[in-house]
Amino acid sequence: MLTTTSVLNAYDVALENFDAAADALELDNDTREMIKYPERVLTVSVPVRMDDGHIHRFEAYRVQHSSVRGPAKGGIRYHPQVTLDEVKALATWMTWKCAVVNIPFGGAKGGVTCDPKHMSQHELERMTRRYTSAILPLIGPEQDIPAPDVYTNPQTMAWIMDTFSMTKGYAIPGVVTGKPISLGGSLGRNEATGRGVFYTIQSACEHLKTPLKGARVVVQGFGNAGSIAAQLLHEAGAKIIAVSDSRACILDHNGLNIPELIHMKELTGHVEGFPESEPIEPEELLALECDILVPAALENMIHAENAPKVHARIVAEAANGPVTPAADRIFERNNVFLIPDILCNAGGVTVSYFEWVQDESHLFWEAKDVYNRLERVMKTAFRDVLKIHLEKKVSMRIAANMLGISRVAEAVKIRGIYP
Repeated sequence: MLTTTSVLNAYDVALENFDAAADALELDNDTREMIKYPERVLTVSVPVRMDDGHIHRFEAYRVQHSSVRGPAKGGIRYHPQVTLDEVKALATWMTWKCAVVNIPFGGAKGGVTCDPKHMSQHELERMTRRYTSAILPLIGPEQDIPAPDVYTNPQTMAWIMDTFSMTKGYAIPGVVTGKPISLGGSLGRNEATGRGVFYTIQSACEHLKTPLKGARVVVQGFGNAGSIAAQLLHEAGAKIIAVSDSRACILDHNGLNIPELIHMKELTGHVEGFPESEPIEPEELLALECDILVPAALENMIHAENAPKVHARIVAEAANGPVTPAADRIFERNNVFLIPDILCNAGGVTVSYFEWVQDESHLFWEAKDVYNRLERVMKTAFRDVLKIHLEKKVSMRIAANMLGISRVAEAVKIRGIYP
């Protein structure tokens, strides 16, 4: 089970992180005004005929934070707790994330406030197509390119691509990324976020001279990113001692059998009751003695109340915004090395960019080419952020934001204002 604090607003956190980095950059007020806030915010009603015949109206959003460096890019999430401020925060982080890994995209995000776990496949399809129709004026391969996020997947992207293409009269695979391979998806996209997390953890271990082999790892959130990162860490010789999902937290001090756990998760949808593991409470999970903690769930999961209990040497943010600014300050005092989200989990958007390039060029790459390109991008970005961290003596979070914000600021200064 996962818990979060209800008092923190994700968008307030995003703006606070921006201000801290902008102050460190000594960014002028004019530039701040041009790059801090979203360019477009769309709220739509999505009426859907449910399987029992009644109409249910869902609230939904699409936010484009920046198109300064290229088309807006960002996922779409389906979750009961989706709010406009959450989507604005995620779109903001996407802008800095794309700039950190130096790909020519800006940030966007979308969301529908719904509970997909209690909807049929037909209801999800009807909702997705209606939502796509509602945001149609904003999206396109040169304009705004959605992707999967929480509780959306390649099938969701296929419905969006088909809906968009039907309005144009021909197939336009580049309108979304994270598609099925048969519709122009990229090899390596499904595991891209988790693989990027793994590459940045490798780099952090090298920097800290901490062996990855034998390292004790805790993963909070055993979804796509968390499970893939766990798999790769397991293959590298690390010991995954505890994981959690929305239903349970499990512990095995001898190390969980990650391939078998992933198989069970695929079959049952949860990790509860995994053989040879013991159940623990969510607060116990974060307090476990470990070398690496991977928060891979939702935002604001680690905050001022529970951050002092974290005993990891490295915290790798596979999720977006899982650590609050107050927790950041506690980690700094406790000498915890943080790999911030806009660096750590940027593997997903990086391979989304690779997919978009392949779609637009009609030429597709082998999986090993995708992995090699991703590793090069992630480790270069890590070195760029680490250099600022060491030279400017700022936290890794501020260093990553400084890198991303400075690249967007440079672009907006060169482009100027029209008219």
